[in-house]
Amino acid sequence: MNQRDLTLLTDFYELTMMQGYYEQGQNEKVVFDVFYRQNPCNGGYAVCAGLEQVIEYVKGLNFTYEDVDYLRSLGIFNEDFLNYLSGFHFSGDIYAIPEGTIIFPKEPLLKIIAPIMEAQLVETAILNIINHQSLIATKTSRVVFAADGDGVMEFGLRRAQGPDAGLYGARAAMIGGCVGTSNVLAGQLFDVPVLGTHAHSWIMSFPDEYTAFKTYAELYPDNCTLLVDTYDTLKSGVPNAIRVFQEMRDSGKKLTKYGIRLDSGDLAYLSKEARKMLDAAGFGTAVIAASNDLDEYLLHDLKVQGAAITSWGVGTNLITSKDCPSFGGVYKLAAIQNERGEFVPKIKLSENTEKITNPGNKTIYRIYDKTTGKIRADLICFAHETFDTSKDLVIFDPIETWKKTRLIGGSYTMREILLPIFKSGECVYQSPSVAEIAKYCRQEKKTLWEETKRLFYPHNVYVDLSDDLYSVKKELLNQLGKN
Repeated sequence: MNQRDLTLLTDFYELTMMQGYYEQGQNEKVVFDVFYRQNPCNGGYAVCAGLEQVIEYVKGLNFTYEDVDYLRSLGIFNEDFLNYLSGFHFSGDIYAIPEGTIIFPKEPLLKIIAPIMEAQLVETAILNIINHQSLIATKTSRVVFAADGDGVMEFGLRRAQGPDAGLYGARAAMIGGCVGTSNVLAGQLFDVPVLGTHAHSWIMSFPDEYTAFKTYAELYPDNCTLLVDTYDTLKSGVPNAIRVFQEMRDSGKKLTKYGIRLDSGDLAYLSKEARKMLDAAGFGTAVIAASNDLDEYLLHDLKVQGAAITSWGVGTNLITSKDCPSFGGVYKLAAIQNERGEFVPKIKLSENTEKITNPGNKTIYRIYDKTTGKIRADLICFAHETFDTSKDLVIFDPIETWKKTRLIGGSYTMREILLPIFKSGECVYQSPSVAEIAKYCRQEKKTLWEETKRLFYPHNVYVDLSDDLYSVKKELLNQLGKN
């Protein structure tokens, strides 16, 4: 990100709208919300990711001479507006939910408070960054859940939709719970573990499988995982691997990180048979790793079938989120500041109820059960609202309003999860390392009830509106309904 100018990474209409605002002298301060409407993969939650790259993007916003010359060549922008762009910089505020946080539909992941021209420009790039990384982090979290404590390695670079998707997808995968990645550039840039074994071509380039295994073991005695399915897994691959392991042991080499990898066939059957063979030969500590078009559903089934696999290399289906290739985040106007400096709530109507927006300058409080530490609900409210956790709190479904829950004072805690990132154009937030974000994400997932984590038909966490916000929303709907 820091080696490229991404200022023109925007949709054309953002610039035409900016010029329209400029020509009309319309640059009042506004509030935009970034949120999504449905959890990916029919899950019960999502994982927020990509904030560090948003910060880098906003810091680097600057129309170069080349940018302005290109826009001039399009023949649609006037010179006054182009001069304005030449001196452009972001001067607004941005609030965001930190990376690695568990998130739910309808709540603002980012809130942009800025003059409308500035807020309009950053829409596309912010959505591009947050949508992609949040999708891959969420998909990874599901795969890691299905692995049930086994290590999951991200192996998807060659199948990602381009270098950026592979690089930042690997970053998001580490946040979501992977123990390492095959992507060496990601390892360098984000200081995360890089992992890998060898390909079938390594085996095929030698006169025979045994010689290939033996040579690899001599090169990497402390990290010796052998791919055993090039010819015949049980008749050739596993016996040859056992032979090499035995020779290593006989020569006095201590076997630490070693094992086999399966990349085809019936992984449940083959892994159980290979486990028997390895154990019988005295290699009970040998790891059995598996790859081959894995996803959370196949991992779940293999676990149910008793597969003897303890390490998983997941590629295509993770790095592309193949079954759900879009996160669906949107960017909607929520308020406009008036002459008195007050934010006037704005709402978008739709015949689809789920597309009606929540108006106003808002924040989010996460409500936890005080005894278990588990999430009870998220409460979207106006930014100025405060709550006393020693008092009872009644929350309700904003659609099916008769569904109410009374939280007894003292039985719950609340935490504001939307934090300041930029103030008056200056970054006031220090991004943690990817390893720190991943650790935080693991802690975040412990606050979910098991019913919300499950892969199939999960329980949905309630995202409710405060009384004040609901009242304003209802009033705006009634006013617009009279028109």
